[in-house]
Amino acid sequence: MRKTDVIIIGGGQSGLVMSRNLTALDVDHVVLERGRIGERWHSERWHSLHLLTANSNSALPGLTHSDRNPEAFMPAREFASYLGSYAQEIAAPVIGNATVTAVEREGCGYRVSTDTGQWHARAVVVATGACDLPFRPAMADALAPSIFQMAPAEYREPGQLPPGGVLVVGASATGIQLAEEIHASGRLVTLAVGGHTRVPRRYRGRDIYAWMDTIGMLDDPALENGNLDAARRQPSLQLVGGAAPRDLDLGVLRAQGIRLFGRLAGLDDTRAKFADDLELTTGASHVRLQRILKRIDDFISDSVYSAPVADSAARVPFLATGDALTLDLQRGGISTVIWATGYIRHYPWLKLPVLDSCGEIIHRGGVAAVPGLYVLGLTFLRRRRSSFIDGCGLDAEDLAPDIKAHLNLSARQVA
Repeated sequence: MRKTDVIIIGGGQSGLVMSRNLTALDVDHVVLERGRIGERWHSERWHSLHLLTANSNSALPGLTHSDRNPEAFMPAREFASYLGSYAQEIAAPVIGNATVTAVEREGCGYRVSTDTGQWHARAVVVATGACDLPFRPAMADALAPSIFQMAPAEYREPGQLPPGGVLVVGASATGIQLAEEIHASGRLVTLAVGGHTRVPRRYRGRDIYAWMDTIGMLDDPALENGNLDAARRQPSLQLVGGAAPRDLDLGVLRAQGIRLFGRLAGLDDTRAKFADDLELTTGASHVRLQRILKRIDDFISDSVYSAPVADSAARVPFLATGDALTLDLQRGGISTVIWATGYIRHYPWLKLPVLDSCGEIIHRGGVAAVPGLYVLGLTFLRRRRSSFIDGCGLDAEDLAPDIKAHLNLSARQVA
């Protein structure tokens, strides 16, 4: 059995920035990655995907995108390469192709079993991220076998889909991008709309994320939020990255010819039932839009910051009603359902009493209930940007001294 002080599980952006911070504190550690560095960016992203944040908000500490336009959006495949370069830059001790099969208490530390051997460490950091296992609702089991089902992590491009129309379930960033791309390939696309937050790509002369960064919105602290669970369940922004900044929302999709339905409420063989809630859902999205834009406007008004006058078109509501409440998918020519319904975290290998009834790790700001266990890269871990590319570095910087202090304490207790 090999030994080290800290084992980091996951070689994506969260695991790498934690490695950088532990190295700076002279903490012996290894990073265990089930595949290549940034495996999900290599194997679980569609070909045309770009980051949702511009290059100015998509760099990890210690390696900027100095050779790139700060307002451009990097293709996902290039970000995967960037992670590899980052690991080399910080000399991260990554062990690839090592799938963790169990994490258990052993003495004053942990035994971490992998398919390539066992380790003992005094602390463990779970850095597998927020986008772990694609969520597929139970109703999917009632869908007829003749209808092909897939998750966005399996999707690469429209040509891999069976002939026929497509029902995309979910209208946050992933759902709207897939709906547009598949429709552009010549297929009939239907979008089942759930909770979402519509925002303009650019507002008052700047990218929306740049404004959210400037006004401090991305650093809203998690532990001071009145309803942290609700904050963590907030739908992601309806945005698209690409060669040129542009808006992508339900209004754009409907104008392109994509059919909009309410939330998918049930499936029975080939028959789909939709909730009559599209007007309510789009109305709630508009309220969230107004709240974000008002916070930006108030910041500009209260500071000496100069910005163009707000475009009134950004505040025009898109309130829609669904096309129907029931639909026979087979008769409607729909052969595929894509579940753009988000992700859940899945820790079958975590043999510790730290999971809640939903299977999530119980933690406070990344510090779990058992000594020496930490988590990084989750939504609203310590701040709003915790699960963003440029947010995990801030959380790692906060957590690394706590890990160092735990190691020092455990060493004194053994002595």
